[in-house]
Amino acid sequence: MNFMSRGDILAGIDIGSSLVRTIISQKQGEDSKPLILGVGIAPSSGINNGVIVDIEETINAINKSKELAEGTAGVPVEHAYISINGNHIYSQFSKGVVAVSRADGEISEEDMNRVINASQAISVSNNKEIIAVIPCNYTIDGQEMIKDPVGMNGVRLEVNALVIEGMSPFIKNLYKCVQRCGVDIDDLVFAPLSASKAVLSKRQRELGVVVIDIGKGTTGVSVFEDGNILHSVVIPVGSGHITNDIAIGLRVSIDVAEKIKLEYGTTSSKEANKKDKINISEIDSTEEGVFTRKYLAEIIEARIEEIFTLVDDELKKIDRSGMLPAGVVITGGGAKMPGMVSIAKEFLRLPAQIGFPVELSGIIDRVDNPSFATAVGLIMWEADENGVFPSNRGGFRLPQLSGVGQKIRKIFKTFLP
Repeated sequence: MNFMSRGDILAGIDIGSSLVRTIISQKQGEDSKPLILGVGIAPSSGINNGVIVDIEETINAINKSKELAEGTAGVPVEHAYISINGNHIYSQFSKGVVAVSRADGEISEEDMNRVINASQAISVSNNKEIIAVIPCNYTIDGQEMIKDPVGMNGVRLEVNALVIEGMSPFIKNLYKCVQRCGVDIDDLVFAPLSASKAVLSKRQRELGVVVIDIGKGTTGVSVFEDGNILHSVVIPVGSGHITNDIAIGLRVSIDVAEKIKLEYGTTSSKEANKKDKINISEIDSTEEGVFTRKYLAEIIEARIEEIFTLVDDELKKIDRSGMLPAGVVITGGGAKMPGMVSIAKEFLRLPAQIGFPVELSGIIDRVDNPSFATAVGLIMWEADENGVFPSNRGGFRLPQLSGVGQKIRKIFKTFLP
């Protein structure tokens, strides 16, 4: 096996606000899971709320993460799928309509491409750019909810598509950082959708499910039903806000607050004992003070409740509040906090679980963590692109664009496995 072959190596780089995660995997075959060869993690201080604020710091973090993964895998990362995130990203539904071109009325790939391009005819401001166009379902002569129209007959073809837009300067900065690390971008993938790709089954997407990806600076929300994406949004609140709340509430530094959150944090004040006291000096000798586990839990609980309230507000917008049979799947670094499932069930009135990446082999112990959902999802996107997993026609498609958009490849594959 030629490990240096571009077609054999799959790489994904998740550029987050706290960490950059790189995964290198190997293509195994059409019906096999990608083999994880290398994993690299590096602290990131050049990104705030999903947006690059320091190019040099971001480049250093990407390079460090990439080099660590390359050292384990023994192969270089020359091209990769890259995550894009931030509350500058906006999604809206758009419809496209075309007449079927063939005289016999049979719908072709060309017709499908034309109707998707027609769905891009929306008003986009000068400082924004379309990142992706996601066909959700098609309509042929009034017959709705068609997943794959190619080969069918009709006169009028319509598509209902989700158009994802982002701020052009932020996209260009991301592209610049990755390019300066010597990596070609195969695709940019919206982080909440990438995380969903890694943790959801086909059945969950069919029944109706919401994925909540809790990162440091933002929380991504993606809703699926009947196998289609219904809604995707970024909420500008994340686990980093919990750390800030602890720092203020306990009057300690951010670094100490993060240690306290990780070691003693829980989302349920009901289960915490107010008599259980912790001396801050035992955590860090430069700090002093005493706090109870109950008080700490109350600080954390208040912010988590805010996040889930904002998620429920998004579900209300699409009339799915408390109405998703497959419930809630929580991913991201913030998902690991004790009590997260219980509070999600209470506030969202739905079944809930923590989402772990699936469909992988190799050194999976390195990525068997909800914080790796987005990075693993990138690998799975590329696996679909290269035919490792069977996939339906008519998945994610990027429009024909100028500038950065032209450098991003044309086709995103479907969520369906």
